[in-house]
Amino acid sequence: MSLYADIVLPLAQPAYTYAVPERMTVVVGQAVAVQFGPRKFYTGIVWRTHDRRPDFPRIKSVHRILYPDPLLTAEQMALWEWIASYYMCSLGEVMRAALPTLMKPSGETEEEFAEEEFRPKKEVYVALDVALRDEERLHEVFEKLERRAPKQYEALLEIATAGDDTRIATGEIARRLLQADYAVLQALARKGFIRQVEHERRVERGNSNFRLPKLSEHQVAALSRLQAQFASGKSTALLQGITGSGKTEIYIHLIAEMLSRGGDVLLLVPEIALTAQLIDRMERIFGSRVTPFHSKLTNRCRTETYMRLNHSEGGEFVVGARSALFLPLKRLRLIIVDEEHDSSYKQSEPAPRYHARDCAVMMARLYGGHALLGSATPSLETWLNARIGKYGMATLSERYGDARLPQILVSDTLRAARRGERHSHFNKLLLDKIEETLERGEQVMLFQNRRGFSPYVTCTECGWTARCPSCNVTLTYHQRGGGRLICHYCGHTEVVPVKCPSCKVTDVVSKGFGTEKIEEEIARLFPEARVARLDRDSVTSERAFRNIVADFEQHKTDILVGTQMITKGFDFGGVSLVGILNADNLLNNPDFRAAERAFQRMMQVAGRAGRRSEGGEVVIQTAEPTHPIIRQVVAGDYESMAREQLAERQQFFYPPYARLIALTLRHRDPELLRRAAGELAARLRGRFGNRLLGPMAPPVDRIRGEYLMNLLLKVESGASSARAREIVNGELKELFSNPSFKQITVIADVDPQ
Repeated sequence: MSLYADIVLPLAQPAYTYAVPERMTVVVGQAVAVQFGPRKFYTGIVWRTHDRRPDFPRIKSVHRILYPDPLLTAEQMALWEWIASYYMCSLGEVMRAALPTLMKPSGETEEEFAEEEFRPKKEVYVALDVALRDEERLHEVFEKLERRAPKQYEALLEIATAGDDTRIATGEIARRLLQADYAVLQALARKGFIRQVEHERRVERGNSNFRLPKLSEHQVAALSRLQAQFASGKSTALLQGITGSGKTEIYIHLIAEMLSRGGDVLLLVPEIALTAQLIDRMERIFGSRVTPFHSKLTNRCRTETYMRLNHSEGGEFVVGARSALFLPLKRLRLIIVDEEHDSSYKQSEPAPRYHARDCAVMMARLYGGHALLGSATPSLETWLNARIGKYGMATLSERYGDARLPQILVSDTLRAARRGERHSHFNKLLLDKIEETLERGEQVMLFQNRRGFSPYVTCTECGWTARCPSCNVTLTYHQRGGGRLICHYCGHTEVVPVKCPSCKVTDVVSKGFGTEKIEEEIARLFPEARVARLDRDSVTSERAFRNIVADFEQHKTDILVGTQMITKGFDFGGVSLVGILNADNLLNNPDFRAAERAFQRMMQVAGRAGRRSEGGEVVIQTAEPTHPIIRQVVAGDYESMAREQLAERQQFFYPPYARLIALTLRHRDPELLRRAAGELAARLRGRFGNRLLGPMAPPVDRIRGEYLMNLLLKVESGASSARAREIVNGELKELFSNPSFKQITVIADVDPQ
């Protein structure tokens, strides 16, 4: 009897059936090499085996097995299938996101596959060679490398700065410390500048004598409540605790309990680079059990981590960004989603456009484990699920230890301007508070939710504004690096014109302000203060990020200016003042989630102030001091905000009272695009009626030369969203049966953020 295998390839395609050679034994979940098309070879995953021959005259055979053991567990395969179904994508697209790059080799010939990449690797201890412990010799080497090999210079500098032999590299980088690829380290080793000693990594699974933090009475009550709810059958629970209340201590106790039983734990964080303090703290308690996993690691490192976990017997503790969901944790019993409300958990590009929090909830069911969602300001969807009893819930309403909540002050920008009390972009109240804080030797954080120097440049004579040639959006002015205009959508850059290109008379001027301009002006107003900036432009590498954060932590910086990057995961004891420079920017977005997110963002950044017993102050600058969200932030009244926003969402039929499916159509021909969008809208409206909105052009209706049109489908929460997705897929198939629309790109985004 002939045997066939359905193989999932890392393509936006369905599974393809291949014949299994007589002397080959394949098992579900294995990685195999197969030929696809006339010449290309791919890595595929065996999804199922059967004896049903496809109705094709010629069927290609599996070429070889790349790795004897399966790469996926049954639970992982179930998760992939759920993601593909729920988020309207193919299993191949899930495979592309789920497996590290080196585990998906492809090539023109089958021999190009690097089988050794699939073997578990040893770890490498990296340290300076003994000869370079002499400072003069080290200085001499530094001078040569800085001129001739800057990458080697940076790697050697980091190794020298580490100052001990206990910093390790999994494969080719010192985990989170050493930013150097394999070739750079090998070059340094060949020159005799460093020593590399390979050995197998040891995880002390048997050790459960963790030094756990002592809990307060409120924390003990919250922990007990969560444990009782999990024991009673709740697979998911919400831990809602104000900033500084000690949610992390509760995480630690739950993690220790699970590890001591031999279970695996996954701690998800919004952005791994922004939570270095959290990882350091976990490593102090759990030591070698902590495995960071994120996109900043090299391909080889991610592959090695995946393969090591694939052979693990349990007791693993992974701290990672959203992609860590796909790791092979075979005894996964606890998933913690920290700051569960954060929009970074939603993948926007490319498919699968999954939400890590919602996947974690599904994984808890698939693995028979528990999911804990933690936040000071939960998403309304999570909060409502907890309130109606679908999720368990515990709360922490007091700060840990002697820390007091900050006092929040509102400063009216319009009133300050009328009174002549506004200087540049700062009201007098904020400037006075900054001066008082600096005089006390304390630190300041200033939040502006826009990077760059200014949002746009314009001509005051004729009104010309610099715009991107490929996107329908203005170019942002960045002063650093000689002054450039940059598109934040496609990356297009150009120089700032000396004269207006339109009227050729007037000099162009910058309008508005971003973090770069704030940094410049605050340094001018307080020349004695040491000012730094933390945003996507200043953080050019993980090393740059660490340096900025370390300087602020060590009081080498007095004022830190930043975007939302400064709001996440930081605990700086010296910060007693936080300034929110333009709250109106957060409030006035054309998005049904704008009010909720403004509240979350302001509460999050306010929580950076006064995290010790002295307390602190927060100054919110706004032109709308009586706005309900501003009042709720001042009062710290999450519940009032939640109830008001939920009532509004229910009235206008938005989540959590409806599920959304957003469809974006793209093409370079605007007329063809409008026709396709109109036909698709007519088809869907025939099935869903007025629950379909559109077609409509988005605010930015052209990106990278392609025009965009949007459709939005609302599906009642009580209705079958699976059936709705099935109907949408059917209508898309019908649309593409028209040859005129074959080149139209359609992106489906389920639960858009």
